[in-house]
Amino acid sequence: MSRPEINRSTEMEVFVRVVETGGLSAAARALRLTPSAVSKLMTRLEARLGARLLNRSTRKLQLTPEGAGFYARSVQVLADIEEAEREVLAGAAPRGRVRVNSVVDLGRNLLLPLVPGFLAQHPDVTLDIVLTDQVVDLLEERADIAVRVGPLRSSNLTARKLGESRTIVVASPDYLARRGTPTRLEDLAGHHQMDFTFARSVRNWPFRNADGEIVYLPGVGGVQVSDGESLRRLAVEGAGLARLSVFSAAADLEAGRLVPVLEEFHPGDKLEVHAVFLGQGGRLPARVRAVIDYLAANLRLPTWPV
Repeated sequence: MSRPEINRSTEMEVFVRVVETGGLSAAARALRLTPSAVSKLMTRLEARLGARLLNRSTRKLQLTPEGAGFYARSVQVLADIEEAEREVLAGAAPRGRVRVNSVVDLGRNLLLPLVPGFLAQHPDVTLDIVLTDQVVDLLEERADIAVRVGPLRSSNLTARKLGESRTIVVASPDYLARRGTPTRLEDLAGHHQMDFTFARSVRNWPFRNADGEIVYLPGVGGVQVSDGESLRRLAVEGAGLARLSVFSAAADLEAGRLVPVLEEFHPGDKLEVHAVFLGQGGRLPARVRAVIDYLAANLRLPTWPV
């Protein structure tokens, strides 16, 4: 007996739609199929794969670990098929929407100024830019690219390095006139050290002491905020000391709104900036590859001292 023909792309499309709509009936309506047809297809898919992809209850569907992995790959495969068709129709010109997620300060200071130049080169690409300092799940947020700063977590994402920066401890001249300029690490105890509210691997500030050792000093008082742009603004307004990325503080440093402190104790660490995305570079949709290539060629991270 011959093996029945299997349309894997249709199976993937139905499975993805079930996940994204949250139910078999909703997926059936979106695909203009009957709920029983969708249910039978999902049963047949799980039987063929020999794995349960969804845990079903009367109220909701929940992906199993195997289902989560199959969903991620299915989304990529369907995007590749769609892009292949677009390239044939449009001569391989990048076309379509690209959702980019970026940290707030880098996004406002460095990414947004690049948008006009990118659109001039790729008029058929639409950019959907979301700025947040929270580390988002690309699948959940339906993001194509995330621009991330600092160490990368181990994941199935692919990363392309865009550059590196460093941190700098800063304060406004007004704040230092009121509270004094710290010249020793011990002086930090008399100052407000502002920081972030979200979880970080190291909560304390690193410095290199007089013996050349890296020490981590806890903050005292001050304010905690959710993003680097707000932290920069508070520092400019004189609320306390802040440890910022140079790309966030560069304009204020040059204008004298912020001044560096304790530079001789800087630990020498670097902040790497990456574009992270699903899929390998050679299999990316042309629209996504165009954005990543443009960022790699044009993103310029400021340094300090200039």
